[in-house]
Amino acid sequence: MEPPKVLKTTPENFSTAFNAKEIVINFDEYVKLKDVNKQLIVSPPLKYRPEITPYTASKYIKIRLRDTLLPNTTYSFNFGQSIEDNNEGNKLRGYKYVFSTGSYIDSLTLSGSVKDALDKDTQSYISVMLYEMHEQFNDSIIYKENPRYVTTTMDSATTFTFENLKEGKYLLIALKDQNNNFRFDPRDDKIGYHSEVVSIPTNEKIKLELFKEILDFKAVRAFETSKNKIVLAYEGNPEKAEVELYNGSEKLQTRITKMPDRDSLQVWYQPVEADSLMLMVKSDTLEKSFSVKLREKKVDTLMISAKIPRTFGFRDTATLEFLTPIERIDSSKVKIYKDSVEVESQIKYDSFKQRLELAFQTEEKQKYTFLMLPEAVTDFFGKSNDSLKVDFATKEYSEYGNLKIVLQNVKEFPVIVQLTDNKGKVVAEHYTEEENEVEFMYLNPAIYTIRIVYDSNKNGIWDTGNYLKKIQPERVVYYPEPIDVRANWDIEQTFILKE
Repeated sequence: MEPPKVLKTTPENFSTAFNAKEIVINFDEYVKLKDVNKQLIVSPPLKYRPEITPYTASKYIKIRLRDTLLPNTTYSFNFGQSIEDNNEGNKLRGYKYVFSTGSYIDSLTLSGSVKDALDKDTQSYISVMLYEMHEQFNDSIIYKENPRYVTTTMDSATTFTFENLKEGKYLLIALKDQNNNFRFDPRDDKIGYHSEVVSIPTNEKIKLELFKEILDFKAVRAFETSKNKIVLAYEGNPEKAEVELYNGSEKLQTRITKMPDRDSLQVWYQPVEADSLMLMVKSDTLEKSFSVKLREKKVDTLMISAKIPRTFGFRDTATLEFLTPIERIDSSKVKIYKDSVEVESQIKYDSFKQRLELAFQTEEKQKYTFLMLPEAVTDFFGKSNDSLKVDFATKEYSEYGNLKIVLQNVKEFPVIVQLTDNKGKVVAEHYTEEENEVEFMYLNPAIYTIRIVYDSNKNGIWDTGNYLKKIQPERVVYYPEPIDVRANWDIEQTFILKE
């Protein structure tokens, strides 16, 4: 089970005054390359990727350089786990070919780790990059130029190591580089950065946290989808955007709502006779107009979707979603009954998301009826609902589990205590400004993960970072083990925060 052995390299490994156009590595047996385009890390990166041959099993690997190399520079070709023997697949792990175009090989090192700022698991193959802070350096270099040095976390590892570095001052970043182009593309890439200048040599083990930036708001395109609605596709956060619709010089009355599960706004308006309308979009960073052609299409009408599970958990919420924006709600016509007796309830309507939530007290082993009488809601177009009825029931308390979390070593308040499922989705959370004990009652039996968000800006949500604004993401700490919540169990879990 021995991996292949290198017999000879031409030019020799760790050569200086290197000026060859071709490198040949000879082995003691037939080898093949696997995922070499993904595994091979060349540092500093080359403008043109070297040609690696042959494509079939052979006793040698040939590297043809297609770039003009920088003077007085140490280059490293790290093959990762891409070289393996042809018969049994034994890997030659971490083989490196190193040379210098100058008179000596740079030998300094830097190491550290990368983790996702929010998610418990960190993706593999994270690129870690060093940019030399020379006279022309500025923060935007990561969008435009290759780094001076690059390495990767490879497969399941979250650690990185740079070798063959030269002394100097550097910017250190990590990228989940989706395009493999050594450039930061905020639309696709996650980024992590070290807030301080890295001075080489150093013995510091640097920790980087990956996050996805929220893009600046940008209106992308606008198009008609029905005779009373225009859809505006966008990037970034639309909350502060102003949207106005004009028929010539006449400003039309509109309602702006969020399209579910898409980065799009819905601009609702009363149908007009016109060939086109003008949509104006303004924000802090944008002012843009769209001419939207109108065609004969159907008119969206009031439709109601009841999101009320038939088996209603004690943590569930009775929710209604509307296709069109609602203008008026007659709460006296929206009722909850328990065995024909009306239960006190409260209505909360989110006009942006077109969603109504109904809060009421539930008891175990009871049958309930949700009833919406005719004309309980009226939409923007003057249409009202027909009657709507949904029957549902609760189970016994003993069919659920309860979890009490005792926090220790909290660095600062407030914090958000969250429970996530096996896909990382938040299923329950609690915001606390001083409490060290948090209870989650009536949980569905399942495996949960506990995480703590340090809510530094006190806005009740986890906030991501921003590279150019030098904002790091809010800190997140995970309890190291999954929590098994079982039916009719009361669990108390102490969580000692170590970060």
